[in-house]
Amino acid sequence: MKLYRTYGIILRYFFLMRRSFDIASDTFYWPTIDLLLWGLTGLYFASFAPGSHIVYTVVSGILFWIVMWRGQYEITVGFLYELWDRNLINIFVSPIGFFEWVLGLLTMGIVKATISFSFTATIAFFLYKVGVLSYGLYLIPFLFLLLLNGWWVGFLVAGILMRFGTKIQTFAWTTVAILSPFSGIYYPTSILPQWAQTISHFVPSSYVFEGARELVKTGHFDFQKVLISFGLNLVYLVLAISFMRWSFKKIFDRGLTSLQ
Repeated sequence: MKLYRTYGIILRYFFLMRRSFDIASDTFYWPTIDLLLWGLTGLYFASFAPGSHIVYTVVSGILFWIVMWRGQYEITVGFLYELWDRNLINIFVSPIGFFEWVLGLLTMGIVKATISFSFTATIAFFLYKVGVLSYGLYLIPFLFLLLLNGWWVGFLVAGILMRFGTKIQTFAWTTVAILSPFSGIYYPTSILPQWAQTISHFVPSSYVFEGARELVKTGHFDFQKVLISFGLNLVYLVLAISFMRWSFKKIFDRGLTSLQ
């Protein structure tokens, strides 16, 4: 591992971000649209229940989901950019190693998640008077766990893309959304059917959203939920990275040009 090589990857994505309108829209436009739509919906429902935490819960859910989505998106779409630009061969004929490249993707994921979260959190404060800083230091484990959740989903999808190429590239945008109904972003998982509740027990993000709602309503921080989420994320992350590494070895053995 050489940090200057990882820095080269990071610099490459920074240049891409600065010149790409697509990346700018993903970072600012779509999070803002989600915040406006769901935030206004929350205000409408709150008008039927004055004094409730509906708006705070909905807006916080949007902001937290952005972190998880960006964690996954940056890995999968970052990999797709290399395929679209036919740049994967150029990267790996250089001394850059697999984990140096992955570290660059993760770093950019953190940077973009921070930018998107900060931008939308600022808008949320001015539009809905919702300040996520009211979570205090508890905000740190919540965001960290959601980022981990996004990472293992991203590695899993990237491994699948390595096996099947761009013909299934839609997985890069849609896979993490499969977890959203079982995560309970805007509602408690207890309202789900029994079979869906069973699935939600194995979804790390469900413990984060449930824990955040509990903190807002009662002021109690459930450390057990944090531990369960961290444990599940850690297991899934190790498995996902191993799968991606195995997929990479397979395409490397048969020649990277077969993926282009």
